[in-house]
Amino acid sequence: MPGLIRWALLGALFASVPAWAQVAEERLDNGMRVVVKVDRRAPVVVSQVWYRAGSVDERNGTTGVAHVLEHMMFKGTPEVPAGEFSKRIAAAGGRENAFTSRDHTAYFQTLRKDRLELALKLEADRMANLVLSPQEFAKEIEVVKEERRLRTEDNAQARLYEAMMANAFMAHPYRRPVIGWMDDLKHMTVADAREWYERWYAPNNATLVVAGDVDPAQVFAWARQYFGPIASRSLPQRKPQAEPGQAGERRVTVKAPAKLPVVALAWQVPRLADPHQDWEPYALEILSGVLDGHASARLNQALVRDKRLATDVDAGYDPISRGPALFMVDATPAEGQGVATLEAALKAEITKVATEGVSEAELSRVKAQVLAGQVYQQDSLFYQAMLIGEWTTAGLDYRDRQTRFERLKAVTADQVKAVAAKFFVDDHLTVAVLDPQPLPEGGNVTKRGFAGGGHVR
Repeated sequence: MPGLIRWALLGALFASVPAWAQVAEERLDNGMRVVVKVDRRAPVVVSQVWYRAGSVDERNGTTGVAHVLEHMMFKGTPEVPAGEFSKRIAAAGGRENAFTSRDHTAYFQTLRKDRLELALKLEADRMANLVLSPQEFAKEIEVVKEERRLRTEDNAQARLYEAMMANAFMAHPYRRPVIGWMDDLKHMTVADAREWYERWYAPNNATLVVAGDVDPAQVFAWARQYFGPIASRSLPQRKPQAEPGQAGERRVTVKAPAKLPVVALAWQVPRLADPHQDWEPYALEILSGVLDGHASARLNQALVRDKRLATDVDAGYDPISRGPALFMVDATPAEGQGVATLEAALKAEITKVATEGVSEAELSRVKAQVLAGQVYQQDSLFYQAMLIGEWTTAGLDYRDRQTRFERLKAVTADQVKAVAAKFFVDDHLTVAVLDPQPLPEGGNVTKRGFAGGGHVR
């Protein structure tokens, strides 16, 4: 596609981006932020309550407690007995769930716009009045342990990811799994869950995001009515947890039942801290699009289709986080190929960007794909709310998302070349290799998929 036509189409896409002027915000007297995004395309609404408390805030010995508390939040209050939360949302024609990540824990409901008040009333109730009984905890901790067995210990890819994160970070809490170490889960008590709830589940540590066909004034009135009476609390001081600079390559091998080996590479790179001044995170996002994201991206074209060294390959980078970021690449060798050969080939493709750069035509195409992907996310009410929540809990201003679009459009070929040369060096690299072991008779082969930063109830 000619460059001018591509940019004309991209311009049309941006014209359809919902203006952030449609977002209204109010901070309650108790410190809780309420953000309302109006979208009247359908008579539905998404309500999300975000707590700035994820596995990054946990301590050694109680890893996984953020996720355990997420499960316990459905175990009832004096007014809403265990199991009733989900039943009442379902009876209203809605659906609900929750998820925990390294940086936050969020609870959400999707329902008709005239039932939003019910969701807010229920969320406010469990923010203040959760009952944490030893009996319910004893049952739920077994559910969480089984979840860990299924999703991590019986999943070779998840075990590889867990080992890679534990080696890529020496000091930062991102080295710990969101679901927690099994030994910590075995020794976790209801008192640990209660201490977590009392420490972090306060209105001044939460953001309510509502997106859909709503009147902001009405949403604010309900927020004041239901969340407003909940007293704010003093939050623990969050001390800096900077990761020491990496000075040398790190390697780890994981032996686990699997059909094929996998090689994964992770380089330490910057996160987005200042959307207006930073440029390297934007160049890294474009580099990710150069390497992966479509059939003709460099890694797939070179290693899967041309050289037939890999059966599949992925690259990814997420700049929105509270802690340090990684740029990850992983691949599965094709039959007859070894992980060492594939690792060298992956590095060679990135070195090619660092030495030869990218053409203006390739840069233009990748920008259009990266930006279009972000624009299309706006079609989803859920993701409109989720982006606001993610940016807010990461300590960023969600209104700067438009700045991000503009800065991505402004990335130059020289900047992509510069970040490839600066960050993709062995001294910043962690390599994790899955050494496949015989599968048990009748054992299943888990589907490849490497990103594993969160857990959904």
